[in-house]
Amino acid sequence: MGNARNIAFWVVLLILVMALFQLFSGGQTTTSSRSLSYSEFIERVDAGQVSGVTLDGERIVVRASDGNTYVAIKPQGEVVTEALTRDLIAKGVDVQAEPQAQSGFMSLLSLWLPFIVLIGIWLFFMNRMQGGGRGGAMGFGKSRAKLLTEKQGRVTFDDVAGIDEAKEELEEIVEFLRNPQKFSRLGGKIPKGALLVGPPGTGKTLLARAIAGEAGVPFFTISGSDFVEMFVGVGASRVRDMFEQAKKNAPCIVFIDEIDAVGRARGVGMGGGNDEREQTLNQLLVEMDGFEANEGVIIVAATNRKDVLDPALLRPGRFDRQIHVPNPDIKGREKILSVHARKVPLGPDVDLRTIARGSPGFSGADLMNLVNEAALMAARVGRRFVTMTDFEQAKDKVMMGAERRSMVLTDDQKEKTAYHEAGHAIVGMNLPKCDPVYKATIIPRGGALGMVVSLPEMDRLQMHKDEAKQRIAMTMAGKAAEIIKYGEEGVSSGPVGDIQQASGLARAMVMRWGMSDKIGNIDYSEAHEGYQGNTAGFSVSAETKQAIEGEVKSLIDEGYETARRILLEKADDFERLAKGLLEYETLTGDEIRKVIAGEALGGSDDGDKPASGGGTTSIAAIPKTRARAPKPGSDPEPAPL
Repeated sequence: MGNARNIAFWVVLLILVMALFQLFSGGQTTTSSRSLSYSEFIERVDAGQVSGVTLDGERIVVRASDGNTYVAIKPQGEVVTEALTRDLIAKGVDVQAEPQAQSGFMSLLSLWLPFIVLIGIWLFFMNRMQGGGRGGAMGFGKSRAKLLTEKQGRVTFDDVAGIDEAKEELEEIVEFLRNPQKFSRLGGKIPKGALLVGPPGTGKTLLARAIAGEAGVPFFTISGSDFVEMFVGVGASRVRDMFEQAKKNAPCIVFIDEIDAVGRARGVGMGGGNDEREQTLNQLLVEMDGFEANEGVIIVAATNRKDVLDPALLRPGRFDRQIHVPNPDIKGREKILSVHARKVPLGPDVDLRTIARGSPGFSGADLMNLVNEAALMAARVGRRFVTMTDFEQAKDKVMMGAERRSMVLTDDQKEKTAYHEAGHAIVGMNLPKCDPVYKATIIPRGGALGMVVSLPEMDRLQMHKDEAKQRIAMTMAGKAAEIIKYGEEGVSSGPVGDIQQASGLARAMVMRWGMSDKIGNIDYSEAHEGYQGNTAGFSVSAETKQAIEGEVKSLIDEGYETARRILLEKADDFERLAKGLLEYETLTGDEIRKVIAGEALGGSDDGDKPASGGGTTSIAAIPKTRARAPKPGSDPEPAPL
């Protein structure tokens, strides 16, 4: 729209310039002729050198016999004009008369019109430079909020699934806008703001679009980064302008996405009170709940970093409601899958509940990506609809990475990988608090040469001490398996990912979760930023540091000994599973149990099985630690020697 206006402006300007050029050039054609005095004109008429004249007011345009044109000015008076006309006709001169060129007003207008046009163009440009146009040279102080109008692709609450509690909170705000009397008759006031808080991909922006589709009121949308500019005071100016627009369109909704870009706590970092971002935040706080009330303007904001927001921004009166948008549970995942599968032709064997149960911890964005990957895989092989096999392959790709079948492994590397992954699987299946083994593979995926994936039977909300210990044991089972099979000197660099993950989990137990009797219920993680694998920077005594590292080592050693004991006790199962992985490369949980029991796999075609990829991976929702370990049990490629 803005480009069309700019093009139209330049077209009009070009036409005006051409008109002015024509005006001036036209005037010059009449005045560029040679002048002739009235006496010379009479002499030439008497001499027969004039073939014709044109009488134009006081001017006489003389056409000479030699083809030249002259201009003479005749004396004023009607008597002179009549006498001159008779003499010219009598001498055979062709006489033509033109109407009076212009009245006094039109003559004055033609004289001043070019100046008026030029002044108008100058005023137009000055208006744009001073902010009269939002895209002008000086228009950076204007708000960049866009009025959302979704004539096509309109999103409603029917398109939002899996976050029912958050949806109910926002449905009440929409109802307030539609029918305010229902609440105001009991003294209720419309909420001034709602803050959507949740991990990335849970549907915060989608919820905001659903509000726009349901509310039926003006909906302005802007990103938090749009307020921040290199010029001092620009952010505050944009906040003021945004609220001015909102007040003109009240009742309305203003959605600020990623508000943490502008709403971070003040007084933190460089800049102090004069920091541009802090001044923008100050203006936002004043506009939301300051001396002048903004009636009918509701602010909806979204962030996944509530911990960094300024406390003044979070108090009631500014954001009256803080709505948590979590990752969906199994019922929510099934609803989300059904929403995204509406436009996908599903095969008769597809069970969305089974897919939802096998994807714990997935966000709404992850599930949308899962459905899309399944559709792409079905299209790749030329199917007319998406089958359950496509969903299984897509889930493996999302969870474990794409297969790297082009990677050539030697027989020795494949064998070591098979025994390594068999160790993870055997220990995981013999520890009751470990999640059930979902799949094992020795096909390289991503940076892993092999992988064992375990999935919880239900969504995990907590981690208990015995569960954490058994998970460490399952993680260390890969190294224990290699040592049992090949000896201390035959161990490879494959367990590096297992060691990183076990160390991160053990440090979380000791330093954050209070699961060590020697260390006690003290959170040491804040005293040592980035404590995973790095012991520098402790702000505690050397004795405490030594005690923490001793407890971490004790937990890992205990897990290793548990894994070693189980593998020695289940030596036959361990050997059978390793050979089964060498033969089939990929085994599901049921197939693993059949291989251990010595049963045939029943004609399963390796090409038709869902392909998977590599180490031990648990998709359970583990409480977050500061350690950023790789996927549990993933085995990176050995570094070249």
